[in-house]
Amino acid sequence: MKINVYAIMKPSNDEFEKLIKEFIKMSSKYAKVEAHYIFNKKISKSQTINEDDAKRSYSEVYEPLLKSSSLNIALDVLGKKVDSFKFANFFHENSEINFFIGGAYGFERQFLTKCDKIISLSELTMAHKVAHLVLMEQIFRGLCIKNNHPYHK
Repeated sequence: MKINVYAIMKPSNDEFEKLIKEFIKMSSKYAKVEAHYIFNKKISKSQTINEDDAKRSYSEVYEPLLKSSSLNIALDVLGKKVDSFKFANFFHENSEINFFIGGAYGFERQFLTKCDKIISLSELTMAHKVAHLVLMEQIFRGLCIKNNHPYHK
């Protein structure tokens, strides 16, 4: 199984990144999990112009990463709320999953319609680093549930 997590953010070497790498390492016995950070000059510039340009720049970098052979999941505040068991079901049904975390302004509706699922981690607004970390923990938790590992209990 392969799991890609794409995030519109600059890579860092802080405590969040250390925890994310730890969850990737713990998940490695069940799946190949990779974190991909995307932040280019166009995204940086568009975020200073307006919300629509920013969203469009996110779509431009993400759309080529959507694969018809994979389950493509966008994280969006308006997405469906799922518990850890429903989240774990994604891993039962698919051999490759791509998660997309939006930028500061979220996603264009057009991009969301191209994704297979749209989920929300919480009704709370989170910093991107926090959302990324929560997603990585839930990926590990979901893989543990799928493989009957006691971590979830």
